[in-house]
Amino acid sequence: MIDERRADITDALVVDYLRLHPDFFHHHLDLLEQMHIPHPSGNAISLISKQLEIFRVKHQEQESQLNALIDIARENDASFNRMHELTLAMLEANSLEDAIANLSDVLSECFLTDFVGIKIIRGGVYSPISNLFVTADEPNLKHFANELATNQPKCGRPTLAQATFLFGDAAMEVKSCAIIPMVFTQLEGLLAIGSRDESRFHYSMGSVFLTQMSEIIGTRLISLLQQLD
Repeated sequence: MIDERRADITDALVVDYLRLHPDFFHHHLDLLEQMHIPHPSGNAISLISKQLEIFRVKHQEQESQLNALIDIARENDASFNRMHELTLAMLEANSLEDAIANLSDVLSECFLTDFVGIKIIRGGVYSPISNLFVTADEPNLKHFANELATNQPKCGRPTLAQATFLFGDAAMEVKSCAIIPMVFTQLEGLLAIGSRDESRFHYSMGSVFLTQMSEIIGTRLISLLQQLD
């Protein structure tokens, strides 16, 4: 490849080379897409120049589309790996306490979250994990009435009341979070993952991935809760 910084290569040498090799661009058509060649037609645009411009634009558009597809594929691959780690972490848990600990670890390490909050709506159950279980008449559940009713995750900045209930003393540090309801036949509760970054969980984020997460976690929690009955 010609290095423009080399002092021994001049315009004259390039011209002489092209004169000696008039078929050069037949073998290097891709260069024409990157070149701007003047045409002695005044203000008029020749058909060849127009075609080259069209080809150049199409090439750039296709390259952008390809890069976008590659980025999507990479993100999907990363998401698959994170879900795999989450699934393994839940399957390895032999008790409810193990499940909560494993969940906190994998969400922190693989999903880059700063805070995790879990509430299981179920009365009359003892657990060494403080504030894990809440009764159905818990007053603070009113702050999540919409999420529990629709069974749809919600992302964005939580209200102070929501953050306090979900994250306790760390509430003021949470700038954004995903509130994920877990509403199944044998389980009802809330999973929340929070961040100090206000843009980490934006309100426009999709919910499919979060819903799949709740299904994996909820299914394992149901199995472990049965051990307490």
